[in-house]
Amino acid sequence: MRVRLSDYSDKWKQMFAEESQRLSSIFGDEIISFEHIGSTAIPGMKAKPVIDMICTVRSIERVDTYNDQMIRLGYEAAFEHGIEGRRLFRKGGENRTHHIHFYQWDNPEIFRHLVFRSYLLAHPEEVKRYSQYKEKLAERYEYTSEYSPAKKAFVTEMEKKALDWWENR
Repeated sequence: MRVRLSDYSDKWKQMFAEESQRLSSIFGDEIISFEHIGSTAIPGMKAKPVIDMICTVRSIERVDTYNDQMIRLGYEAAFEHGIEGRRLFRKGGENRTHHIHFYQWDNPEIFRHLVFRSYLLAHPEEVKRYSQYKEKLAERYEYTSEYSPAKKAFVTEMEKKALDWWENR
């Protein structure tokens, strides 16, 4: 998939809300909460225009029973995709629009994502730094298969700063 970086758009909030409603109509009481995460959740952030969502559920194993319904909504199942206890669904093929990360309510990955989002929302200078870094990578790499691994060390460093900030606030 080609790297597509965009300026922040208010429509991303609306896309998150609309998809939350669609998923609620399928999963019902299995869902505890939805969270908009990733770069599209951060005003001012350059982002691939893909809405990243956490869907916290009561039982991660029950999510697997909804695969056919998710496929009918245009999603492909990527299963754990490298993170134990997650179920990842991607929508839009080459022009991806959504990533849904399902986690059971007690999965520590939820906390990591939410702290990172909170950190960026509280630190606009870091949003600017991260956006500039992503722009440089997008100039260098044409495909997400190269772009995403190239930003991993930067993101890991920023996540560590976020966790330190959270612990010391």
